Amino acid sequence: MRYLAPLLATLPLLAMGTAHAQAQAPAWPAAKPITLIVPYSAGGSVDFVARLVATRLAERLKQSVVIENVSGAGGAIGVAKAAAASPDGYTIVAAPDSTIAIGKLVNPAAYKFDPLKDLVAVGMVNTAPMVLVARPGLGVASYADFVKLAKASPGKTSYATSGVGTVLHLSMELLKQRSGIFVTHIPYRGAAQIATDVIGEQVDTAMLISAGAMPGYVQSGKLKALGVTGTKRLESLPNVPTFDEMPGLKGYAPVAWTGLFAPAQTPAPIVARLNQELNAVLNTPEVRTKLQEQGALPGSGSAQDLARFVQAEYARNQKVVQSVNIKE
Repeated sequence: MRYLAPLLATLPLLAMGTAHAQAQAPAWPAAKPITLIVPYSAGGSVDFVARLVATRLAERLKQSVVIENVSGAGGAIGVAKAAAASPDGYTIVAAPDSTIAIGKLVNPAAYKFDPLKDLVAVGMVNTAPMVLVARPGLGVASYADFVKLAKASPGKTSYATSGVGTVLHLSMELLKQRSGIFVTHIPYRGAAQIATDVIGEQVDTAMLISAGAMPGYVQSGKLKALGVTGTKRLESLPNVPTFDEMPGLKGYAPVAWTGLFAPAQTPAPIVARLNQELNAVLNTPEVRTKLQEQGALPGSGSAQDLARFVQAEYARNQKVVQSVNIKE
């Protein structure tokens, strides 16, 4: 912890220390790169968002921000590396919901660390609503119709997601509980084939992230959208209601998300500075547009806001995992 005092002494966000101490101490960030770990291979959605943010964060900090892709174990290896890094402000990680608020619950063997204790929240990067879609031949015009059909034939209707223990899986299981229905889960290895199989009538419904060509499929009638998660309707699907506005489902508004985190014990002024610059980046029209093109919404809020959000997400997911006994 020898670096702590000199780092804190020079941060403009910290109202402590003397002018002499500030003059003696090295500034943060110093002349070395900040590493932004992405816990997946290059080319995925988290990697895209991280690179989008890193470039502009570097411009604002006037310091190099280098992406390091550390894949494996569903993201656990990369997040573990970030958690074990020195808490000096030079290592941060772009971590999605699956690695922070789900992974340890469904695959504890892969998580030798505790994401809630070994990391500190910096700020929300983005959220992404989910959409429940149905094959046209299912003959349902609304989610209420789907519930009626599912109750008439328990277990005979199906839903697909991109895998066991994903935010899509847990969100659908929670929706089933809230609606009092039994629908069979068909897990896929990734999302690429799901929309095609729903369109091809091979699976009845699917919970999908609201991105890519899906709005086009809905608008063309190839898919029937039954409801959207989150608290606001999608601009691309303005006629599709949120589940939150449906009778009996008030408060059901899960979203997929990615946050920026740092090793635990990273000094609070550094976290505050990173949060400030992250929010500034996310508020630029260019970044907002690029995120929206990917079906995502830019994040906002303080580090404390993200910390509270993560705690609530973990508690909710824990109840779902335990009630359904979900294991990877």
